[in-house]
Amino acid sequence: MMEESGIESVSGPQTSPGVSAFAPGGFSSPVPPVALTSMQSSAPPLSLSSPYGGPVLSAPPMGPPSTGFSVSAGYDITRGHAGRTPQTPLMPSFSSASPMPGIITNPMMQQPVSGGLDVSSPITFPEDTEDPRVAADNSAPGGLWSFIKGVAGNPMVKTVLDKTKHSVESMITTLDPGMAPYIKSGGDMDVVVTSDKEVKVAAVRDAFQEVFGLAMVTGEAGQSNIAPQPLGYAAGVKGAQERIDSLRRAAVIHEKQPVVSVENFIAELFPDKWFDIGCLILDDPGNGIHLETFTQATPVALEHVQQAQALTPPDYNLRWSGLLVTVGEVLERSVPNVSRTDWHQAFTGMPRRQMIYSAAKALAGMYKQRLPSRTV
Repeated sequence: MMEESGIESVSGPQTSPGVSAFAPGGFSSPVPPVALTSMQSSAPPLSLSSPYGGPVLSAPPMGPPSTGFSVSAGYDITRGHAGRTPQTPLMPSFSSASPMPGIITNPMMQQPVSGGLDVSSPITFPEDTEDPRVAADNSAPGGLWSFIKGVAGNPMVKTVLDKTKHSVESMITTLDPGMAPYIKSGGDMDVVVTSDKEVKVAAVRDAFQEVFGLAMVTGEAGQSNIAPQPLGYAAGVKGAQERIDSLRRAAVIHEKQPVVSVENFIAELFPDKWFDIGCLILDDPGNGIHLETFTQATPVALEHVQQAQALTPPDYNLRWSGLLVTVGEVLERSVPNVSRTDWHQAFTGMPRRQMIYSAAKALAGMYKQRLPSRTV
């Protein structure tokens, strides 16, 4: 009856709903559903062998590249951009094997290639090139050194360099005043002060370095051979000269050594008006120069002078030149917070060093005018 109804039974495999029982692309035999599903989810790459005997190349996967370019370890791509992304787009470069006929390659991918080829492509930045302007031959005649010598000999350039040097020295001495004696020491000027007290040596050094630029000023203790507190101008000059002579007699300094000597004394310039004054002598036998000058006068109270006179014995053997006790010692005993070495600061507001410096600068100025030009 089945034949009569015209319906023929077809024998074959049962198919699931929604799955075609026929092979796609005109396959001659049906494909099982499981094999079809596996083919759709993970198709194996198509392999081709090179006709030249080279390595086998595989078709590129369809996913995004995960390998194929490398960046040096520890390299910061934002280095030199203050943490920002570089303004110029820098695209990494890739290299791949020569495309084979019939294979579509992705230009943004790099396939691992065997055979020892270097396929790494680190991100690089443009390298600095040397400035050709500084590549001149310095050893050639008339080169860079000749140019520098020519510029240095220019009077205008020399003036600028001198001003720059002075500005640098001023900055250093402002930050550290103790550096001034070391910076300005040297030159042809060599002066000895007849004392080892810093108040005298430093004042003379500052004055001569101010006038001459460079000067070597040192101190050697000299003996005055008069009373500790000289009275009158004659005693003051005598004490300063004795300090110079004592150093020359003892051969502490040679006979032509320029010397500066300082000696303070008191004098009655008006009736019952006493003043403390400093005498400065410069002696330079080598150039035949002998100069004298004095500091400003500092008033001294009459009662303090009378106390110093009362403390000096009448039979004091140096009474002809002055007193046994200085005015500074009297002031130190009678006035609180006053030192015998610099009582001028307490009574006038100006330290003794400043007073000696002013007189020594005038002395150095007169000395410079009298020196032969070759020694200045």
